Amino acid sequence: MPTIEETFARLNQSAFRAKFHLSSKDKEYVRDKGMDVIRTHCEAFIRERLALAMPKNDGKQTPMRGHPVFIAQHACACCCRGCLEKWYRVPKGKELTERQQAQIVNLLMAWIEKEMES
Repeated sequence: MPTIEETFARLNQSAFRAKFHLSSKDKEYVRDKGMDVIRTHCEAFIRERLALAMPKNDGKQTPMRGHPVFIAQHACACCCRGCLEKWYRVPKGKELTERQQAQIVNLLMAWIEKEMES
């Protein structure tokens, strides 16, 4: 399994994935809520929108804006089951394990932390 930094390096090779960044409004939201609350939101979004074997509206379930986690999901190719399959070889049609969900959350939170530093 690649490290988070190795994953970021691979994602940065994609013009589409590399274009995503947190806006000043997103960063303000993260500062206001704190990273613990953002992590809680992230865990809920992954559990409710991505972890199911057949998520509702798969491929369209993650908005392109509205929450820092949504931006992170697109930047990290964790926005739908199709992207998870393409980028991470996580098969569609099978519910994500708790471990897989935790790995996704950790990746997304690392991306948000990195964005907050820039």
